[in-house]
Parts: sequence; C-alpha cells; structure tokens
Amino acid sequence: MIEIDDQKEQTLKMKSANPVGRVLYRNLQVDGLSIFYREAGPRSAQNILLLHGLPSSSRMYEPLLTRLADQYHMIASDYPGFGHSDAPDAKTFAYTFDHFASIINHFTEALGLSRYTLYVQDYGGPVGFRMALAHSERVEAMIIQDAVSHNEGLGANWKTRRAFWEDRATNETALRSNLLSLSTTRTRHVGSDPNVESYDPDLWTDEYAFLNLPGQADIQSDLFYDYRTNIEAYPKWQAWLRVKQPRLLVIWGKYDLSFELSEPEAYRHDVPSAEIHVLDAGHFALDTAADEIARLVREFLKS
Repeated sequence: MIEIDDQKEQTLKMKSANPVGRVLYRNLQVDGLSIFYREAGPRSAQNILLLHGLPSSSRMYEPLLTRLADQYHMIASDYPGFGHSDAPDAKTFAYTFDHFASIINHFTEALGLSRYTLYVQDYGGPVGFRMALAHSERVEAMIIQDAVSHNEGLGANWKTRRAFWEDRATNETALRSNLLSLSTTRTRHVGSDPNVESYDPDLWTDEYAFLNLPGQADIQSDLFYDYRTNIEAYPKWQAWLRVKQPRLLVIWGKYDLSFELSEPEAYRHDVPSAEIHVLDAGHFALDTAADEIARLVREFLKS
C-alpha cells in the first residue's frame, strides 16, 4: 500500500524538528506515487490536515501555514495530477474522488496522523467527506471553506456541467471550454468582488498555465465527470453531519460565484452548533482574508 524509496531518508525527515514559522516542502511515496506536501508547525501540536480545491494545490494554504505555524502542526498535500504530485496518464489511472480519498487516507497513515482537524475547500470537500465517513474516529473537528455538501449549493453556473454529467460525449468540448478557460480560472478567484486590485493575477495565470500542461485536460475532465458522484453522496454526508455533530466552522467568501451563498446556512440545518462566518472574500478566501481566517481558526480550535 505505502512505498518508501529511501527508508533512512524518510525516517530522518519524520523525526526532524520543524522550525516554528517555517514551511517545509516534502514528498512521500504512497500507493506507487510521489505525493508532494507542505508541512508547518511543531509535530507535537494539534494536527490540521488541509485539502485543496480546483485547480489549485497545497500552495493555496501557504498564507495560513505561515500564520498558524507557531501553534499548530499543519499538513497540506497535493492530489495526484495536481501541483507537484505525480500526474499519471488518465488512460491508466483512475482520477476519481474515491481514489483520491483512499490515497490521502494512506498518506495520513504514512505520516502517523491518527487524529486531526479536517480543513477542506472546494474539491477538498468531496475528498474530506469520504475520508471522514471512512474514519470518523480520526476527525476532531471540521473547517469548511467554500465547499458544497448540498445540491442547492450548486447554482446556475453549473448548467453546462450538469449537462456534461448527463451526456459526456456531446458536452465534453463545452465543459472543457467552461472549466479550463482563463476567464473561468480568473473568476474562481475574483468572483464578484469589486476590489479586484486586492488580487494577485499570478494566482490565476499560474493555475491556467498548470491547466495547459500536457495531459491536464484529460485529467481534469475525468475528475470533473466523477463530480456527479458527489451529488449522489450529498445525503450520506448530510446524514453523517447530523449523526456525528462534529465541531464545525464554516468560512465563506460572499463574492464566490462558484457556489451559492445559501450554502453556509445549509450546514446549520445539519449541525445547529456550527460556527459560520461570511467574509469579504471570493471562492479562494485566503487570497484576501488570510489574517481574518487565521484568527477565526485560532479562536475556533481554542474554544
């Protein structure tokens, strides 16, 4: 299940102290793949596992890692096909959320993360909920940032995408144009925020360059076709929330055009004690509200 190329090197990595405030960049062999991850904070501290969205990578969490490294042990990995992790050919590798959840579960086991707060954004939601349902005992708390678990949270922007799920062959070209374009990549960040000067354009130009790497169109198309399984699983995730009643913090960017602004309150129907904050931010709220989010996370985890 877990393969270590150089056991001695990995052991030294795992035992080495992590300097406070410093982010370390590492790779671990899991299920035959090199999985890249960022690590910050002392390993003796409370664990936070951070799962990223589309088409970003663990890089999206860099602002949070640097702000919370004095108090928490944080791990943010790249999924296969994303960031600096291996990207096997879509013809030979199953790009599905079930597969991602299995790999990241194995990744946490390799790192010895038996308990953690689960922080999810966008695609991190489908990966994280699968992990939580498989191993509820590992989840101490959940932080949800712009990730959907209710069908109503998918708005009008999803019309082309729903058509793709109904008939992939007919709608493949339209889906790729919609999902992978520069304009859509920019909109994921800026959304309807009038303060466009607050956003670093490198955020979306770098992601657009990533989406145009060889093989990425097939990878992202396969994974997004599998997104339909998330909608089918929403009732299971909602039931898990209602039964388990986890400590839950929901952070949302009010300028997010990817998902509906009604979604944060939908979580309160499942977990009445949920702490909900809607910020002056977009889909990737850490772009502009990192200080505020870091404060909210500290207060939530101390409570």
